[in-house]
Amino acid sequence: MKSNRSKTGRRRGLPGRLAGLGALTFGTLLAAACGGGNDSGSSAPVANAEQHSAKAADANQPFTDQVAYSMNAGDSLDPSQVNEGAAVMHYQWSSGSTTVNYTTTTGHLTASDANGNPEASMSYVAYTAPSTNGKPRPVTFFYNGGPGSSSVWLRLGSFAPTRVATPDPLLTNWPNFPLVNNAQSLIATTDMVFIDPPGTGLSEAVSPNTNQSFWGCDQDVGVMRDFIRRYIAANNLNGSPLYLYGESYGTPRTDMLALSLETAGVPLTGIVLQSAILNYFADATEAVAVTQSTSGLALATDTLVGYFPGYAEVAAYFNQVSPAPSSQAQYAQQMQNFVTSKYNSFGAYSQSWTLSQIGDPYGLGSPRLPSRSTLQSWESGSSLTYQALKGYFSTTPFQTTLLPGTTIGRYDGRVSLPNSDSRLQSDGDPSDILISQPFTTTLQTQLPNYLGYSAPNATYMPLNDSIIGSWDFTHAGQALPDTIPDLLGALQLNPSLRVLAINGYHDLATPFFNTEKQLARLQTVQNLNANLQVTFYQGGHMVYLDDTARGQLQSDLVHYYGGTPIPSALTLSTLPPTWADESPAGTPTLMAQSSKR
Repeated sequence: MKSNRSKTGRRRGLPGRLAGLGALTFGTLLAAACGGGNDSGSSAPVANAEQHSAKAADANQPFTDQVAYSMNAGDSLDPSQVNEGAAVMHYQWSSGSTTVNYTTTTGHLTASDANGNPEASMSYVAYTAPSTNGKPRPVTFFYNGGPGSSSVWLRLGSFAPTRVATPDPLLTNWPNFPLVNNAQSLIATTDMVFIDPPGTGLSEAVSPNTNQSFWGCDQDVGVMRDFIRRYIAANNLNGSPLYLYGESYGTPRTDMLALSLETAGVPLTGIVLQSAILNYFADATEAVAVTQSTSGLALATDTLVGYFPGYAEVAAYFNQVSPAPSSQAQYAQQMQNFVTSKYNSFGAYSQSWTLSQIGDPYGLGSPRLPSRSTLQSWESGSSLTYQALKGYFSTTPFQTTLLPGTTIGRYDGRVSLPNSDSRLQSDGDPSDILISQPFTTTLQTQLPNYLGYSAPNATYMPLNDSIIGSWDFTHAGQALPDTIPDLLGALQLNPSLRVLAINGYHDLATPFFNTEKQLARLQTVQNLNANLQVTFYQGGHMVYLDDTARGQLQSDLVHYYGGTPIPSALTLSTLPPTWADESPAGTPTLMAQSSKR
């Protein structure tokens, strides 16, 4: 879900938030899901209230797993150690007039290849409920990104029956954010399975594989596919509607995984792409950092204009827009029109701008920046103040230049701290700071018996820092993944596949306009009638942390699962057309060969 930026590279998914967290005992992790209260912020224990009957409590099956799982790159389990044991617990969730009796299942399943050879023992947490209409319930597989993140952040932050309550974008009462009943849970709509990829959580490769065997785009997709196939078989779900929900790096994973599953004869009903980076080439800051090559600058102009509308939305939040926009949607459209009209003018500054965001590791000379008079000429069309325009076209990352003396968040640009705040010394992103210690505190202090699973000889790895540096980003013969062709392939195999792309207006890590432009490449395919919807919400990379956005998003997801159009969502035909320098949907972006510097 999140990432860190540095001069040598950035991480997509969640790594930055977990830098100070490290590995936790699974007993500690379980504490996070146990506390309670309600959406008003109460943290009174709710375990007894949730156990909906003595009969259900008697049916609880705690499980102690004695295996000493390791997340090290070269480690693996001996096949004799592999088990599929799981803890099974029973609870009750309520919101308004709706009450759902649900079950948590926590443990491992074994992903095996097509020949039945075990690949990895993968940890997961599932929330399931009985059908109320005689039909199989939908099942949604959730995962974060990184690469290198477990799924704990989606599980504790988004749509499970409990969540960590943050005051996003404020830091009020930081770091004491309680775990509360999640009134916006999806448990009444879909079963939810949160998956930890190998080397994260408690997921470990099975010998002769090692954890690092699965640290790459294609390798990861293969083992994730095989886990899902195993979960379907183990739970007799062949007739159930199946969904994928990926966040950040989890979105290119989803495009590739959807094609892999469809090719393997596992039909999906839908996929959700939240805070997407579907084509690494189209974000030149990523392309240069990951490849360590200036060839990644090929789409630098697309990158500069792609980030601009999101930056402008953040500037509006900080009253750097005059007149104040009537709505976030209206201003987003104004900014998209503005940058489209200035595309050629912006191109003159795009390479300097891109390199400034990652610290110009190649020393390409004096940066090229717009003159004062040029910036002033852009004030009327953009409605941005001169200070905001100057802050964007700068020799330093715009997180520190929009508001002098203040650092804004990359994952949620509305979160800010004065540069004098001591917390910035260990974490330069206020939107990391917002959640890092509060989530850690939740994991460490809540009651340990909610999931009923313990692993006394192992430590749960929310983030594995070793993975990002070892990840093989190659895909489809290219140095980086461009997964729009994968998405097209899945749609061609399954024309009824529902695709939902979720965006935060204030996300400065995976900006919404970039996502629109990448999905618009599907417009180049004749007679493609894709069931695609694109939605937008106030908030950042993890839009569900925002109280207003979470309710809107949950409502939209209920429409999505029900197969009805989401009000105000863009469709394929209403997306803005893709940039002229982009490849058609069926053709991966090609990166010109260039020596590394």
